[in-house]
Amino acid sequence: MTQLSTVEETRAFGRRLAEVLRAGDLVLLTGPLGAGKTAMAQGIGAGLGVTDDVTSPTFVIARVHKAPVPMVHVDAYRLGGRLELDDLDLDASLEDAVTVVEWGEGLAEQLSDAYLQVRIERRDDDTRVVELIPHGGDWERRIG
Repeated sequence: MTQLSTVEETRAFGRRLAEVLRAGDLVLLTGPLGAGKTAMAQGIGAGLGVTDDVTSPTFVIARVHKAPVPMVHVDAYRLGGRLELDDLDLDASLEDAVTVVEWGEGLAEQLSDAYLQVRIERRDDDTRVVELIPHGGDWERRIG
């Protein structure tokens, strides 16, 4: 587990995490409202070479960011369930991009046999504790 004190530290953690990501990866960002999921996604985007603004896709649900390895950024908060996630047809782009899903726990795991869960907890003093939880594939080796 890693403790982060500022939003910039959260983004920097995301940039470092991007170094081990590759096309076809699924990353689930989990944690309560205000934990730093979007800041983490911004850091991942920066690390992948995304040059446009990475903002929360709450109202558009999913946004594709062009980069050497593209990033699909999804906010599953407003989705009513797996059927609505399936309607986004994310599996069509999954192989060609890093797919980062906020609020995807319990919904997005079905998109891939292997994925990385990034759990972010916000403490009372506004620090964040980040835990990387590998699920299948070679995640253990890559983040170890």
